[in-house]
Amino acid sequence: MTDTLDTARQPKKRRFRGVADRLGILGGFIVVGMISMAVFAPWLAPYDPTERVARPFQTPSAEHLLGTNDLGQDLLSELIFGARVSLTVGIVAALVAFTIGTLVGVLAGYYPKRLGTVLMRGVDVVLILPFLPLLIVLAAYLGRSLINTIIVIGVLIWAAPARVIRSQVLSLRSREYVLASQTMGAPDRWAIVRHVLPRTALLATSTFVRAVSSAILLEAALSFLGLGDPIQKSWGSILFWAQQRGAFLTPAWKWWVLPPGVMIMLASVGFALIAFAVEERINPRL
Repeated sequence: MTDTLDTARQPKKRRFRGVADRLGILGGFIVVGMISMAVFAPWLAPYDPTERVARPFQTPSAEHLLGTNDLGQDLLSELIFGARVSLTVGIVAALVAFTIGTLVGVLAGYYPKRLGTVLMRGVDVVLILPFLPLLIVLAAYLGRSLINTIIVIGVLIWAAPARVIRSQVLSLRSREYVLASQTMGAPDRWAIVRHVLPRTALLATSTFVRAVSSAILLEAALSFLGLGDPIQKSWGSILFWAQQRGAFLTPAWKWWVLPPGVMIMLASVGFALIAFAVEERINPRL
């Protein structure tokens, strides 16, 4: 009976995995497109986003496809160059969170008693703190700069990856090859590097990609609230200045507010789809 049920579930599992793979490919295309736009921004943007090229508040035209802002700067060029800042903050902040989360997760999972208990209590504290108010307070306290934005986001989103990786390491810690290395007198560092880290690589990758998705949204939120770098142009800062100039309440929202909002959504969804596909691939081995 059990074999019959397992056999019946197999086609459904394969179909679901096929859907996950296709969504991952879609996310990959989105992310590659975004990164390509950021890399080739100087060649793709029709104008320098910092220069005044037309009269302020110009509506979309053949010369300016998304019109101009209150300073007469081309909004399409701002949008293209904004990908550089938004993606850079997202990826680097996720790398900070990934590094902290992996270190804490591996140590807490491999040494689950005293050290693991202390580390996981710290993770619990970070997870239960009111996230957005703390993010705003830290960003306001540290000051408005790109580096500070990266630090604030990175140190506040590491807890979730740490918990996920700890669960995987706890499972690996009791496997035969780890126990064998301990029996043979191999140092813990060797067992972690040789056996544990390679087998958490895919899971760590999925947590990193998901962290990029979250970091992009958080950078946009901070910039929209006026807590981002005032010098750098990101998708969130475009929304901030649109709100400051009242574009949300005028027809200008269609070309000043909607495009950066769509770009933020697409970038976040693209990375999330990749993370989902990776998680579905490794799920049977968890």
